[in-house]
Amino acid sequence: MKVVNLKQAILQAWKERWSAYQWAINIKKNCPKGATWDYINLADALLEQAMIGPSPNPLILSYLKYAISSQFEDFSRELCIKSLLEIMDMFSHCLSCHGKAEECIGLCRALLGAVVWLLQGCAWYCERLRDPGALASGEASLRACQERLESLLLRTKNRALVHIARLEEQASWTNVEQALIKLTENLGSLTNQTLRSKLEECVSLVKSIPQMLCMQCEPPVQTSFPSVHAFVMLEGTMNLTGEIQPLVEQLMMIRRMQRIPAPLFVLEVWKACFTGLIESPEGTEELKWTAFTFLKIPQVLLRLKKYPQGERDFMEDVHVAFEYLLKLTPLLDKADQRCNCDCLSLLLQECNKLGLLSESNTAILTAKRTQDREHAPKLKTTENANIQPNPGLILRAEPTVTNILKTVDADHSKSPEGLLGVLGHMLSGKSLDLLLAAAAATGKLKSFARKFIKLNEFPKHITGEGSKSASVRALLFDISFLMLCHVVQTYGSEVILSEPSLSGEPPFFETWLLMCMPEEGKTLNPEHPCFRPEPGKVESLVALLNTSSEMKLVQMKWHEICLGTPAAILEVLNAWENGVLSVEAVQKITDNIKGKVCSMAICAVAWLVAHVRMLGLDEREKPQTMIRQLMTPLYGENTLQFYNERVVIMSSILERMCADVFQQTGQSLRGMAEGQQEPLPYRGLLPPRQPIRQALHTQFRLVLTKGWVDSHALHLFESLLHMGGVFWFTNNLVKELLKETRKEWAFRVVELLYSIFSLDLQQITLTLLGHILPNLLTDPAHWHSLADPPGRALAKLSVWSALSSYSSHHKLHTSVRQRKRQREDIEDYSSLFPLDDTQPSKLMRLLSSNEDEPAVLSSPGDRTMSSSLSAAQLHTVNMRDPLNRVLANLFLLISSILGSKTAGPHTQFVQSFIKECVECTEQGSRGSILQFMPFTMVSELVKLHVLAKPRVILSITDMTLPLGRRVAAKAIAAL
Repeated sequence: MKVVNLKQAILQAWKERWSAYQWAINIKKNCPKGATWDYINLADALLEQAMIGPSPNPLILSYLKYAISSQFEDFSRELCIKSLLEIMDMFSHCLSCHGKAEECIGLCRALLGAVVWLLQGCAWYCERLRDPGALASGEASLRACQERLESLLLRTKNRALVHIARLEEQASWTNVEQALIKLTENLGSLTNQTLRSKLEECVSLVKSIPQMLCMQCEPPVQTSFPSVHAFVMLEGTMNLTGEIQPLVEQLMMIRRMQRIPAPLFVLEVWKACFTGLIESPEGTEELKWTAFTFLKIPQVLLRLKKYPQGERDFMEDVHVAFEYLLKLTPLLDKADQRCNCDCLSLLLQECNKLGLLSESNTAILTAKRTQDREHAPKLKTTENANIQPNPGLILRAEPTVTNILKTVDADHSKSPEGLLGVLGHMLSGKSLDLLLAAAAATGKLKSFARKFIKLNEFPKHITGEGSKSASVRALLFDISFLMLCHVVQTYGSEVILSEPSLSGEPPFFETWLLMCMPEEGKTLNPEHPCFRPEPGKVESLVALLNTSSEMKLVQMKWHEICLGTPAAILEVLNAWENGVLSVEAVQKITDNIKGKVCSMAICAVAWLVAHVRMLGLDEREKPQTMIRQLMTPLYGENTLQFYNERVVIMSSILERMCADVFQQTGQSLRGMAEGQQEPLPYRGLLPPRQPIRQALHTQFRLVLTKGWVDSHALHLFESLLHMGGVFWFTNNLVKELLKETRKEWAFRVVELLYSIFSLDLQQITLTLLGHILPNLLTDPAHWHSLADPPGRALAKLSVWSALSSYSSHHKLHTSVRQRKRQREDIEDYSSLFPLDDTQPSKLMRLLSSNEDEPAVLSSPGDRTMSSSLSAAQLHTVNMRDPLNRVLANLFLLISSILGSKTAGPHTQFVQSFIKECVECTEQGSRGSILQFMPFTMVSELVKLHVLAKPRVILSITDMTLPLGRRVAAKAIAAL
């Protein structure tokens, strides 16, 4: 058959659109008998004809492909295989495609086919070489296949294209896996060690393709991580009652974003715990920190152990972390001095109990610390020797909490005296604070509170009672009321109110708490109907308080008395101010109020605080005097059981209630004789007569110099956030970041700000992404501030905040500190970023556009926020959610910046932002903020040199979608 006739046959086949199968039949009829396929240069003729025109002719190439698949699967035809490998060489240097997306996907499939074929060839030749009589040519053919496979796989671009084909055609990847198994089985028989090692490298490269996106950059070189430290400080100081899982997830997010090695990560957690122990104010705060360190954090590490650690052993990581911690002798010595015990040994025992440390490692670490403590400075005083260490007390309190919960659950209707003994024991010394701290750290505080609300309801039901049962009933009401008030002030009202009542009528204490109890950030109206019960009951109560020298307990309905007390106090106050009552008469009334049941004094002061807030400074003297009278304990013989213990808690509750009111007038709450008491921790932190902007700047500079955020600073920042508002707070802290022109300081600021933002991460993230960044990116006057390093640092902070906020956004785990004050969104995000739901066809066209079609919208300003969604998210993401709207709008803005003709620091910021997204996002997980990026943005991004990398393109496109794979294939093929 002549070449001319062959070309005529090819043209005829193309004109008549022969299928590959028809072509094979017809061409075989005209071939001389006995001739081999390559004898008539068939492949060359087909390639030559296929390459005529602006793009390769797919029909004619299919003839060649058919011939390859049908004839060249037989690797025993050495000349055929050699020719095919030479054809591969012709095209291996020009594996780029600037055509349409479908053609690029075709290239991906072709590369995957080539990998399958080469692996099968390598496996076949390896198997042949096991035969002792194998020809030397077999090894040459194996080397030829290996060299082409290596050449193809060494380029990251080619592996990325194969990765896309793997997602397109899972069946073809199954062929790869089967060929790999066969090749691996036969590698052992190779005598040529060099060839064997090269084949092993090829196998490794093929196996790495599915994990292309999981290969992280090198971990950072620093050994200190302020964001971990500050976040743990924040949780220990303000969120002891928070659930463990959200804390675990947030810590994992920080570790993943910063790529922190596990031992250094665990070390940073322990460093923060010991720092918190050392610096916490004495009393309740110290107990809370002790419970956080010895009860909650070991449980957190136990959950972290369950996360996949790769090839690492988490127990070994914990052991290494303790080894590092042992070297921080001054920190451990100071903690031991503060707690009056060997803190580390106790912690090691707890970790050993939970299976975080082996017995042998626990013994080694304990012995090392014991040896180090021999040289530690000791406070050898008799007073110190008698103090029981808080860590030991907390660890013993934890099982006691469970026992008390069981005791309170029992039926005490017949003999409540036994229960009274248990409650009285809880009131002594610091027992109550110990038990509450242990309950809070182990997630039992809500259950604890519900039990005491139930107990507070129990005395409502009165049957015929004598004086003894009346006093028991009064005490049960009073002690449970005091305990609940103390819980609210120490841990927040959410612990009480978070679960709705199952019965129709809410319990008395919940109603009183909502309507009458003063709390930080809560405004009460003293004229509210809740303070105005029936006039008849008020008159009888006033008469009772005014005339009776001792209050009768029998048949008293204490919840009604408590609700009527504010109105009675108002009557008394009015009478005093109008000269009807003398100071002595008022003193007698206040003595009656606090003489038996401390709850009455609390209800009276709660109203007085609300009343005083409404008065001018010159009108406050008499009500403040009444408050002081109610606070002073009454020492007499007729008081009920446990009076001294109850008065201590009552005084603490009243002091917290009144602190802000008395601070306004600069007056002391207690008399001079009692004024030696320690001030309330974390109250009145803002410097007087200093602008809050200056206070924020000063505190932030102190934190930056120090290198980490302590508890005092966190409370001060929270006060500033509450006072200045979310926008003011976020905007001014971002300004502090943009001042830093040194790289190492700018990134230190990022770590510190990220942890400070955790004070209210959701609202601050909305403000940062929805207001501050758009303002900086759209106003040319601000572009200079986005130059590196501060611009890159701001991009990092924005991504960290966005990822953390998005990951926790839909899990309904709001921390106590974020529920503390109901803060409105600073804007109506629906009006700020309007949806364009009226043009779905236009929206769908834009979303499906992958640069093969002309842009639908004429300018970036015409685009609506909805158009920034990827097609996968059209029906799965709630675009009425503020965070989703803000993220989508931000990516739309970024897209328009990339599409504009102006370059500058703002485009450099965009580059840093996307790069940080790629580095921080956990690959393979759904829910990345990159899902809000329009597909049309990919081709613009790859024009930026730093982002023009296969791994980046695979990361920023949604590879679960056919459209995403087409976009990625087109972008990578053009590199």
